[in-house]
This record gives sequence, structure tokens and C-alpha cells, in this order.
Amino acid sequence: MGQPITDYAAFFASAGQAVQELEALNTEVEQLEADEKKLESSLKGKQRSVTETISQTVKQRKEEITKSYDAELGKAQERLKKVKAKREKAKNQGVKERIEEDTRGLARENKELADQIKTLFKANHVPGFCRGNYYYALYFTRTFKDFLTLLVTILICFLAIPCGVYFLIPERRTMYLVGIYVAAILVFGGIYVTVGNMTKVRYMDVLKEGLGIRAKIRANKKEMKVIAKTIRRDKNETIYNLQKFDDEIAQLDQDVAEINRKKKEALTTFDTVTRTIISDEITANNKEEIGRMEDELASLSEKLRSTRTAAKEKSLFITDNYEVYIGKGYMTSEKLLALADIVRSGAASNISDAIAVYKSQGETAK
Repeated sequence: MGQPITDYAAFFASAGQAVQELEALNTEVEQLEADEKKLESSLKGKQRSVTETISQTVKQRKEEITKSYDAELGKAQERLKKVKAKREKAKNQGVKERIEEDTRGLARENKELADQIKTLFKANHVPGFCRGNYYYALYFTRTFKDFLTLLVTILICFLAIPCGVYFLIPERRTMYLVGIYVAAILVFGGIYVTVGNMTKVRYMDVLKEGLGIRAKIRANKKEMKVIAKTIRRDKNETIYNLQKFDDEIAQLDQDVAEINRKKKEALTTFDTVTRTIISDEITANNKEEIGRMEDELASLSEKLRSTRTAAKEKSLFITDNYEVYIGKGYMTSEKLLALADIVRSGAASNISDAIAVYKSQGETAK
């Protein structure tokens, strides 16, 4: 750098050669950078693919294990449900039979009392409808059910029917409504009084005797309900012979617990052992290819590093040996070649003259 320049044409040619070499190095750096980026992307894609394969395989295998155990668990639970249903059915049948047994006497007595009423009414020529519940509810109201029946009858006869008839009339007037109510009172009230006079007044003693018998029947039915309620509330189930169902239920409960235990154990083993084995197998299957790509990337990165170093050194060499003399603006292959030609032609004898001639040629060309 400190030595005098004697051959300016050779100096320019040497500078041009150095610039070309730097350009070649820079081009190689760009290509290597592109290759490195592409290879890095391929390597990451391959590694990501392996990771996803491991994740999907592990998830699938775990789901398969869970599904298999759940299927067996479902079968056991379904069998357990059926046995419990059979047990409940057997218990209900036993309760029903026990109720029938404990209330048989009262039921028989009620049947005899019903036959007694029927015989009593026939012997005294009382109409059959007079021994019905509806008749006694209207003319011998005693119980809450009787009062409810009477109330519903009154609402139908003196509210629903009159209002229904009134709303069917095209032209509605108050006097029509009053007339309808009067007619309803006369018709339904007349029927009630007439039936009462023909039956209640005429057969009062028989009807009262029937009323007493009906009271006994109601008392017996009430007692039967109490007995049935007591039996249903009884927690002692030994009398229903349900032991075989209880044994099967206990066994099925044990089976369900065992399946759940094995399922939990299998999933724990999978998470702690099998998952690692699957991961290692998939990783091993792709290890060679990934290793090759990593080696290739390392080699490429090393080549890029060395080429960058060479380009940097070449750039500094050009700066120290040529650019300080010629100027950064002329450090291109084309300009340096032109400057060398100017010197060879004898148009200039040094760097400054060559640059001046180059500039004047440029201005002339314009």
C-alpha cells in the first residue's frame, strides 16, 4: 500500500480483478445464505413433522386404550343396570304380594259389603244408580271427594253450560244471559229435586243403611292404604328373597371397580412408559435423515462463515490498496476497465489524469 505505483494500467486491471473477486464472493454469500435459509426451513419442517407424528400417535393410542376400557366398562354397567332393574321388579312384586296378603281380609270384607248393598237395594227395589258414588256425592255429601264432585257438577250446570250456550248466540244481550240462567236453574234444579224426591225421600232408610255400609267400605280402604304405605316404607327386604340379585350386583360392582382400576393403571403406564417408547421409536426412525440434514446445515453454515470472512477481507484489501487511490465511486469492474484502457491508450499517465479523461468522455457522450 505504501509503495509507489509504476504501472497504472496494471494497477487498474488489478483493482478490477479484486472487485470481480469480491463480487463473486458476495454472490456466493447470497447463494449460501439462501441455501442455509432453505435448509433450516426444511430441517424445522422435518422436526415439526416428527413432533406432530409423535403427538398424534400418542393421542390415538391413548384414545384407543380409553375406548377399549370404556367399552368393557359400559358392558358391565349395562349388566349392572339390568340386574338392578330385575331386583327392583322382584321387590315390587314381593311388596305387591305382601300387600295383597295383608289386606286380603279387608278386601274380602269390602266385597261382601258391596254385595250386601247390592242385595239390600234389590230387595227394596231401589234403582241401581242410587248406590253409585256420584249419587251419594250429590245427595249424601260427606267426604272431601264428595264435596269436590258436587262443586264440579254445580260449575258445569250453572256456569259452563249457560256461558257456552250464551256465547253460541250470535246477538248477545244481558236479558238472554238471565234467561239462560233461569232455564238452567229450572232444568238442572228441577232434575235434582225430582230425582231426590223419587229416590231420597222414598228410600231414605235404605239409602242411610247403604250410607253406613259405604262408610265401612271407606274405612276399610283407608286401613288398606295405611297397611300398603307401611309395607312400602319397610326397609327390611329379607322377606322378598333378593339375595341372588344382591350377590350379582355386588359382583358387578366389583367388576366395574376392577375395570376402572385397570384403566387407570393402563393410562398411568402409558403416560410414564409407553409414551416414551413411542416417541423414541418415531424419533429413531427419522434420526438418520435429521442427522444428515443437521450435518449438511452445519457444513453449509461453516462454508458461509468462511466465505463471509473472505468477502470481508477482500473488501478491506480493496479499500486499503485501491479505493484510497481511486475513490469509492470508481470501484466497479466496468469503470476500472475503462480507466485501464485510458492509461494504455496514452491519454493519461496517472490516476488523476485517467479519472479526468473518464469524466470528460462521459460529458462528451452526453
